[in-house]
Amino acid sequence: MTINEMFGQTEMNYIVGNSHTLWPAKPGSMGRPYPGHRITVIDDAGGEVPIGELGEVAVHRVGSDGTPDPVFFLEYFKNREATEKKFTGEWCRTGDLATRDEDGYLWYQGRADDMFKAAGYRIGPSEIENCLVKHPAVANAAVVPSPDETRGNVVKAFVVLAAGQAPSSGLEEDIQRHVRTFLAPYEYPKEIEFIDALPMTTTGKVQRRVLRERERERKLGRR
Repeated sequence: MTINEMFGQTEMNYIVGNSHTLWPAKPGSMGRPYPGHRITVIDDAGGEVPIGELGEVAVHRVGSDGTPDPVFFLEYFKNREATEKKFTGEWCRTGDLATRDEDGYLWYQGRADDMFKAAGYRIGPSEIENCLVKHPAVANAAVVPSPDETRGNVVKAFVVLAAGQAPSSGLEEDIQRHVRTFLAPYEYPKEIEFIDALPMTTTGKVQRRVLRERERERKLGRR
């Protein structure tokens, strides 16, 4: 059986993904826009970003056939303000960041509200987390900003170790070297905290917001 991965939201389902009968899957990508939908990657002002540049995945409320896209939600119940904030012109923002390649495939980079700046660099946690879990001692990881007086934020990783592994300063340094080997120098976690489990939602997603608040309160408590 061939599995076709897909991307969508409660507000608009099945808009991007793979279809082995129409195009080959690129491992690690989100796939391509499904026929009938108008999908692009936009900047803060709603303009389409160039190939390879980071932006927010957006769906046009009008489909490629000129009629309203039928997968769209109508509105948030009794919340017109939230509904209006979802749109920039006719483009509906998903809140998910991605890049687009020359073949039209989208590559997920994380949630817009999970992005942060550290020492002037824009950081996406997903890429760092994916690198961290490739270390043989790491079972799971979450990356958040840790407030810093001189740099604004530094990259911090909460790490759940694999069975049989024990926290140590040597292991922390080895994990940091691992990330520096594969990612940009500004992306490696300056701080690592080993924990038993990450806070998760009922659907199995890491609650980075909980970790961000925990870290912010910890730093503010030191002042």
